[in-house]
Amino acid sequence: MIQVRNFKAFYPAVLMVLVIGCQQPAKQGEERVPNTEQAAVDSIVVENEPLVTEIYTADPSAHVFEGKVYVYPSHDYEAGVPEDDLGSHFDMRDYRVLSMDSIGGPVTLHNVAIDKEDVPWVGRQMWAPDAAEKDGTYYLYFPAKDKEDIFRIGVATSENPEGPFEPQPEAIKGSFSMDPSVFKDEDGIYYMYFGGIWGGQLQRWATGKYNPADVYPADSLPALTPKIAKMSDDMLEFAEDPKDVQILDANGDPITTGDHDRRFFEAAWMHKYNGKYYLSYSTGDTHKIVYATGDNPYGPFTSQGVVLNPVLGWTNHHSIVEVDGKWYLFYHDSSLSKGQTHLRSVKVAELIYDDNGNIVPITAKP
Repeated sequence: MIQVRNFKAFYPAVLMVLVIGCQQPAKQGEERVPNTEQAAVDSIVVENEPLVTEIYTADPSAHVFEGKVYVYPSHDYEAGVPEDDLGSHFDMRDYRVLSMDSIGGPVTLHNVAIDKEDVPWVGRQMWAPDAAEKDGTYYLYFPAKDKEDIFRIGVATSENPEGPFEPQPEAIKGSFSMDPSVFKDEDGIYYMYFGGIWGGQLQRWATGKYNPADVYPADSLPALTPKIAKMSDDMLEFAEDPKDVQILDANGDPITTGDHDRRFFEAAWMHKYNGKYYLSYSTGDTHKIVYATGDNPYGPFTSQGVVLNPVLGWTNHHSIVEVDGKWYLFYHDSSLSKGQTHLRSVKVAELIYDDNGNIVPITAKP
């Protein structure tokens, strides 16, 4: 049954605040506890309700299709899997789409769009998805571990943005890791960005072939980067071998592995603002969403600053979309579950740019 509820976004007076905080980077395997008080200078503080409370939702990919806002989230639930450093307790098994006529209006929670039992190659852990539309067909892209416990990326199609979606029998050839996001450029070409380290297994593909050992570059070396691949005309395959997306500092040097506040972890997202390409992503264990800008979809991208400061819960994952001439950040936190990291809820806040095109950082209260 389709469920509909009202959404209230609380935007008290938008506050420009100075918050001073610090968080020491930890080594692999050590716990990094997000500090929700940590924020950049001149951060907008917002407080919002979850879009839905009937289920737990996370990793929101938002799009405008057919004049409505559609959100494609992960569907969190209590799977009873013990927590570990690779995220095994995030054992999601299906997807449900959210939609609304306008930001702040009633939100519809649609029926199951696709279940892992519908996909022959999937073993477990259907993580953060994304969607795209081309010529009236809707495409749902999703990562999952195959029967050998290796993350691949699958695709399913539908005539309706909310599904149900019919999966392809095999994962996308040459796909690996997780967090697919598909960007349509103004020339009509579609690109997929993907990848995530630690539990996302990107580090296991450093040689171009899967290696079950987790090996990372030294702290002084360039960090692992997200991948990009142009999509085929039918949107079901890559049209090229995936390439590295280079992220540089202000001096033109690659961001290093040890630069935990700026290096890529997961959740790459692309949007375009005033002719500039904005690559945003999660720093993972320092719990920020940051962004870098470039002049074409492949990069290189120059690191700029923070989009979203740490939220309640271990993960931070987002999307950015323009709706009726305004820009919005969709994100999640664990406020509804009172801090349980694997039971998250999707929220939305308005995104503000300054006169130079810089994103004004957001601090989201639980």
